[in-house]
Amino acid sequence: MTTLVVDASVAAKWFFPEDYSAECRRLLAPQRNLLVPDLIWSEMGNIVWKRVRQGEVQPDEAARLIADFARMPLEVAPTQDLLPAAVELAIATDRTVYDCMYLALAIDRKCPVITADERFAHVLAATPWAKHVRHVAKARSRGRRSL
Repeated sequence: MTTLVVDASVAAKWFFPEDYSAECRRLLAPQRNLLVPDLIWSEMGNIVWKRVRQGEVQPDEAARLIADFARMPLEVAPTQDLLPAAVELAIATDRTVYDCMYLALAIDRKCPVITADERFAHVLAATPWAKHVRHVAKARSRGRRSL
């Protein structure tokens, strides 16, 4: 079984049709263990809230979306122990601690973080941590064996 860390940009695309949604949904395969830091709950809540605020989602749909997300086949990792590494990574890469929490988890578990955030993937491409970050489109183009 392949373990992958997936970030909130990927998880959001499971529910909202956008660029790379199909690629993100393909990650939901039985042979994959999808790992997330526990902060994903608040990030997904914020994503849904923004969609309601922008009129893309009706308020009554918000609760259903959050309930559907809670049933996703995810292994949730606590962030408390990852925080020191995430802060160090954020300082070194000039990315948010939130983004770096996913990277810290991937480094800790020795697996890649898959993101749909092109900027995050691009910024980290020229760093020592590049091997831990894959954009979902590039991860797919590398073939199924690379995931």
